[in-house]
Amino acid sequence: MAEVFVETGRLVLRRFEAGDADLVTGLDSDPEVMRFLTGGRPTPREQVAATVLPRMIASYDRYDGYGIWAAEERASGAFAGWFHLRPPSEAPDGALEVLELGYRLRRAVWGRGYATEGSLALVATAFADPRVHRVIARTMAVNSASRRVMEKAGLRFARSYHESWTDPIPGAEHGEVEYALDRADLPTP
Repeated sequence: MAEVFVETGRLVLRRFEAGDADLVTGLDSDPEVMRFLTGGRPTPREQVAATVLPRMIASYDRYDGYGIWAAEERASGAFAGWFHLRPPSEAPDGALEVLELGYRLRRAVWGRGYATEGSLALVATAFADPRVHRVIARTMAVNSASRRVMEKAGLRFARSYHESWTDPIPGAEHGEVEYALDRADLPTP
């Protein structure tokens, strides 16, 4: 049984294991799931098994217990997708002052509130750690569904920016957005 990181009313977020390659491949094979990430191109199973999944598993040690977590429905145990809570890629190793929230869910579970439910739980988990001062989340400006999840999770629009892409996907011309929540802005009990 994989180690559980967080449980919510309807989800269990657990560590990924080596045997999860087919789950990740199935998720990354759906063109709609990958629309705002790769323009809909699937991630080949060989790449998932050799690179993607090992990087997910290594995240727990690399990020001092934070990382990328498989999301399962509590009632059925079915794979729903994944969430991440970890330092942003540009942060120096060992820095935990800022954590980045992210998620990727199977299309079959879209519209059930899982993205918001998991995100709220991870924001709470982040701020339970006194080392964490800010939680951020990023997406393409045109990804309105993801932006709504960020807002429902308590994050606020922080900035727009443009990445330099060698192979831009549709919508990239509108840029990226970052949402954030600072510890100082948390409601006081």
